[in-house]
Amino acid sequence: MKPMTIASSVPTGGRLLIFLALIPLLSLDTRSADLPGSQDHPLIKRFGGSEIVGYDSKQFDAFELQTSTFLSNDLKTGKRTYARPPLKMEGSHLQIWYEAAGQTSSTELLRNYQNELKTHGFELLYDSTQDPQATNWTGFLSSLGEVKIATSRTHYVFSAADKKGIRVSSAQLKRPQGEIYVYLRAVEWGAPRDVYKARRGAYMAVDVVEVKSMVQNMVRVSAQEMSQAIQSSGKVALYGIFFDTAKAEIKPESKPALDEIAKLLSIDSKLKLHVVGHTDNVGEFDSNLALSKRRAEAVVAALVRDYGINASRLTPNGVAYLAPVAVNTTEEGRAKNRRVELVAK
Repeated sequence: MKPMTIASSVPTGGRLLIFLALIPLLSLDTRSADLPGSQDHPLIKRFGGSEIVGYDSKQFDAFELQTSTFLSNDLKTGKRTYARPPLKMEGSHLQIWYEAAGQTSSTELLRNYQNELKTHGFELLYDSTQDPQATNWTGFLSSLGEVKIATSRTHYVFSAADKKGIRVSSAQLKRPQGEIYVYLRAVEWGAPRDVYKARRGAYMAVDVVEVKSMVQNMVRVSAQEMSQAIQSSGKVALYGIFFDTAKAEIKPESKPALDEIAKLLSIDSKLKLHVVGHTDNVGEFDSNLALSKRRAEAVVAALVRDYGINASRLTPNGVAYLAPVAVNTTEEGRAKNRRVELVAK
């Protein structure tokens, strides 16, 4: 995830999930000092007197939830390692950084959020304060990315955070409409405080991830546009043909795209096509190769069965993830790679 804009002495990166603070809001409302455009998650109260200084919201994102000791971070490759592999999930993702001023410690912040989570049925998956191995945080702060924090007071750099004050926890809530995961990360600032901070305090990062499937939102390509693309480049990529994960049965919402392919073949009766299935790189290559071929075969079968297209004009093939059009390291890239292409013979 790319670094988010910060409007105070706070870092970015990191991720958390839902929580509620035990300490009530102070009578003095500090929300006027919040980062413009930011707001609390509707299920989450803030720690009393804290302000939002970092905010980022995505309707769909990939997320890795820490559930064990942090071991290392390779700055060249960006690869982080933990005692146990993190949980990988996808869904809506809200990240909020709170600044809690005064004598607040990272431990106090963490305990408030943990206790509130428990009262709402969350199960704690990891607590760094209960992990005797969670003592080496070298590289952890840099794993959040180099983040410069600009405010009206002064300029700060996240590397000023005190490694001894890092507190991490994650939690899970199971519910019929989808699971919710929470990742809490609290930090304190190292000495000299007067250099890096305008006031004392600690920071809490809150990532709220609600697991759900992505809604496909690619624009449907018309028969005319398909013809123009094939004439100019010899192929056209289609994103309007939908399948469930790891399955080859065409979903009903694919009909508009199939209609346009049939129209294309009807307009040009001499046109012959390779129908090529493409996948992302999630899973083993051999299984993706077989899946991509089955999906191409399903498209051919539908065109022959439902539209009366001569089967000799269509040849199904699958190439798994051998011909990506984007990186497979982001969900946006993987979505572009999952496609069906029509290639002129």
